[in-house]
Amino acid sequence: MLARLALLATLLLPGLAMAETAFDFAFKKLEGGELPLSAYKGKALLVVNTASFCGFTSQYEGMVKLWDTYRERGLVVIGVPSNDFNQEPGAAGEIKEFCELTYGVSFPMADKEHVTGADAHPFYKWAAASFGADKVPSWNFHKYLVSPEGQIVASYSGFTGPTSDSLTEAIEMVLPKP
Repeated sequence: MLARLALLATLLLPGLAMAETAFDFAFKKLEGGELPLSAYKGKALLVVNTASFCGFTSQYEGMVKLWDTYRERGLVVIGVPSNDFNQEPGAAGEIKEFCELTYGVSFPMADKEHVTGADAHPFYKWAAASFGADKVPSWNFHKYLVSPEGQIVASYSGFTGPTSDSLTEAIEMVLPKP
């Protein structure tokens, strides 16, 4: 069964068959340049698709709180703006300014990406293939928690806030051991 799934992934998702961990992917930075996830090997990641004009936009506050609370212990919060749900129409500069001025965002932010469908960023295609197609973003502020080994260990919909007990308990369990 696993061999068939691997073959199917090779045929349907070219380029992803070689990807084994989240650290095999890179985003573009919101301000330009590369944002390789490999720079965070050995750290836990919380990858969140974001939007500036969503009912969940205030979750940036919780994301900043997580970043401030856990970054010294090995958590990297990464925001991935997306207009897939028609709530992130701005250009990179507008998104950056909004996030920094409104919420004090200082964690890494990717450039605007697709997170669903055929045009989804390769990280999101890999997440769907490796963690389950039923765990893909169906709205903004979907969260993937990635272990320090680069595997997705949990997926949370936008209805789960960044500082919810279930997410913070999962983060505590996956943080790198000192």
